[in-house]
This record gives sequence, structure tokens and C-alpha cells, in this order.
Amino acid sequence: MEKLKGLFKIFLNKQVISYLIFGVLTTIVNIVVSYILKAFVGLEENIASTIGIIFSILFAYFTNRKWVFTSYANTTKEKWIEFGKFVLGRSFTMVVEIVGVFLLVNVIHAFYGLFSDNIAFLINKCIITIIVIILNFFISKFFTFTKKKE
Repeated sequence: MEKLKGLFKIFLNKQVISYLIFGVLTTIVNIVVSYILKAFVGLEENIASTIGIIFSILFAYFTNRKWVFTSYANTTKEKWIEFGKFVLGRSFTMVVEIVGVFLLVNVIHAFYGLFSDNIAFLINKCIITIIVIILNFFISKFFTFTKKKE
């Protein structure tokens, strides 16, 4: 029982809780934009998903920088480098998400036939998004928002 309590202390700290809150909001931005573009504008799934990801990346950078991770970037140059690292990390997970949505929608056919195309897309998008959220936390913590080397 003590080991379980220790794990909760490690994984349920202020930073993780803040990340989860803003991760949920970022996910909502991603899914809502993607769904609106697919269901109401009529864009193809992968294009709608990609645009949703771009909107969520911008939202995530500003919320993570200010409220989740301690940003040590002070100068304009440092802020641009930090933003570049953030975009690079998110670009990697964007590829993971695009490939994941493609695999679920077109190859594996997860939920194929159980729901309408739009609802199946939404479910598949949510599954991949959970994986991406976890990857993004570790990339942000250990790559993007790192302390300067003294």
C-alpha cells in the first residue's frame, strides 16, 4: 500500500494535474476543430485531423509555457528556440496521430460498422489522442521546457 501511495505522489503532482487539465482542453480544441471540419465542412478525415492538431499545438504551447512547465526562456531568441523545440516535438506526435488515425480508420477499421462514419472517426481520434497526450508530456518535460545548462 505504501508503494502505491508513493506512486500517486510521484505521478499526481501539481505539474501532472495542470498538464492533464490543459491536456483535456487541448484535446477538446483538437477534437472539436477536427469534427467540425469533417462533419460540417466536409473535409476528408486526415485533413480535418491535421488542421485540428495545428490548432491544438498553438493552444498547447501557450498554456504549457505559462501554466504547466516552468519556462526558462527569457530572451526573444530563447523563446523562439523553445517554441521551435515545442513545434518539433509536437510535429513528431502529429505524425504519430496522423498515422494512428489513418491506421484505425483505413487499415484496422476500428469500430467499422458499429457506428456511423463520423462517430467511428470521433472514437478513433480519441483513442489516438490519449497516446499523443502521454507522449507530449514527456517531450515537453524533458526536451522543450528544460533548464539552461549552467
